[in-house]
Amino acid sequence: MKLIFLSIMILTIFAFNAFAWMRGWQALPIGSVFRPIFLGTMIGLYLTFLVGMFLGGKLPPPLGKVITFIGFSYFLFVIYLLLSFLMVDIVRLFNYFLHFAPSGMLVFRQWAMLGSVIGIAGLMIWGNYNFNHPKVVRLEMESNKPKQNKHLKIVMVSDLHLGVSIDKERLKGFVNLINAQNPDVVLMAGDISDRLMAPVMKQNMVEELRTIKSKLGVYAINGNHEHYAERPNATAEYLESAGIKVLRDESVLVDNSFYIVGRDELPLTTRKDLSGIIAGIDKNLPTILMDHQPFNLEQAQNAGFDLQVSGHTHNGQFFPGNLIVKSIYELPHGFMKKGVTNYYVSSGLGIWGPQYRIGTQSEVVVIDFKY
Repeated sequence: MKLIFLSIMILTIFAFNAFAWMRGWQALPIGSVFRPIFLGTMIGLYLTFLVGMFLGGKLPPPLGKVITFIGFSYFLFVIYLLLSFLMVDIVRLFNYFLHFAPSGMLVFRQWAMLGSVIGIAGLMIWGNYNFNHPKVVRLEMESNKPKQNKHLKIVMVSDLHLGVSIDKERLKGFVNLINAQNPDVVLMAGDISDRLMAPVMKQNMVEELRTIKSKLGVYAINGNHEHYAERPNATAEYLESAGIKVLRDESVLVDNSFYIVGRDELPLTTRKDLSGIIAGIDKNLPTILMDHQPFNLEQAQNAGFDLQVSGHTHNGQFFPGNLIVKSIYELPHGFMKKGVTNYYVSSGLGIWGPQYRIGTQSEVVVIDFKY
């Protein structure tokens, strides 16, 4: 089944690329040297993408990082180029019926391609800048449980995707940003590793993870990417060795004053019912839920949680992905309150694949929680 899915995915990606190559070839002047240069460059970058995608984790980390960055940058470039060609084809279709430019379509296609390449390059420079300059999102929330007259500074991050692309040096910057917020507690809402743990372990990232400073501890849950690791528990064991408590369908009482509940990742058949996880807790104390994928938000509301934090969506990562996730999730990104329950879905601090944020942001979430 896995091999069938992989084959379909590769063939689909190749089909999209082949369409873009064909349209680019047709748009360039007939007989010009630009045609073979364009096609050769695109095929070479496509092969680089495949190497980075499937073998990047097995290469030495510095080489893997370069190859995956180039390959995933090409992946984003060809997506936007494909969208550009589709828009040009729409114009050509209108011209076929209306004949508003009977002899100018070839020239139009050449200028449209040049403008698209320049425009996409500009977008990618801006998007990479956005990725490299994460935002600090600050929120204030209050529990409706009996008051203890306390403030809790929660620093929440998700979707670090540590591995080849997000390397140890990048993690160091993430940790510095987290520590700069002076957190009382740090919550890591899944997808802390990318796919394989080997690149994380080769770079000894545990050294950086151990330097996260938090008065009341660092807590994490699994995301879907944790299940892509070499072993089912590989990421959790590594995080535990760094002093990070991984919650898998369990709750923990912190400072004798509030609970943190962590759900295991969908679609595990062994995932417990939320009501069962909190059956024995003191309902008069505040409860904070970490659930990687923001599905079935009503479950936290029905269980009386004060706060749920999630990630996973990346808010689509780059336009028009943000429009797609908006059609899938009730809350694809940001804050919402339903009943007594506050929700925040993070767009993530790290990123999967192309290191570009176009129409979205990388972020650390700081919540001033009163209870």
